[in-house]
Amino acid sequence: MTRPRRHDPDRRERIVDAALAVVGRAGIAGLSHRTVAAEADVPLGSTTYHFASLDELLVAALRRVSGTFGARLRRGPEIDAPDLAAGLAALMGEWLDAEPAVVELEYELYLAALRRPALRPVAAEWTHEVVAALAPRTGPVTARALVALMDGISLQVLLTDAPYDEGYAREMLARILNEDPKGQAGASSEPPTGPTDT
Repeated sequence: MTRPRRHDPDRRERIVDAALAVVGRAGIAGLSHRTVAAEADVPLGSTTYHFASLDELLVAALRRVSGTFGARLRRGPEIDAPDLAAGLAALMGEWLDAEPAVVELEYELYLAALRRPALRPVAAEWTHEVVAALAPRTGPVTARALVALMDGISLQVLLTDAPYDEGYAREMLARILNEDPKGQAGASSEPPTGPTDT
């Protein structure tokens, strides 16, 4: 007797969630269709039906977790704060402290693009989203420099287990923005107008 087919419209999303759980627990090296199927409690054929390759599954997983910082920046007050450096430094601390396991997972998938070209367009979207959020305030070139610095500081915190130093982050961000790092008179919050920011 044939077992009736289970109605499971959310199966694809559960498979992506399972992939994230596997990577979070065992790293990308532990990811396979078999481990994901076991985690999601679905037949092995379901994972290969929805995702023909592990790269396809990793792309879906990266899309699921990436962009949280950019989305938070767009809807928060930091982008319009008079002291942009202080706002960004505070937001980074909030982001790193809120769900460190999620941040680690996002960066693991983000850095996997070094070895998996299929992930590179998705990884680039993360940068583009944050740059797009900052560019109206700072200009596109300065926005890219800010993102590079924030990425670097975040990776140092994650890789060294060093505590996040909000004061240091604010000072370095202020230097890129050409603001007074102590917030004293004379600090400029206007967008840079040099030829490199056009």
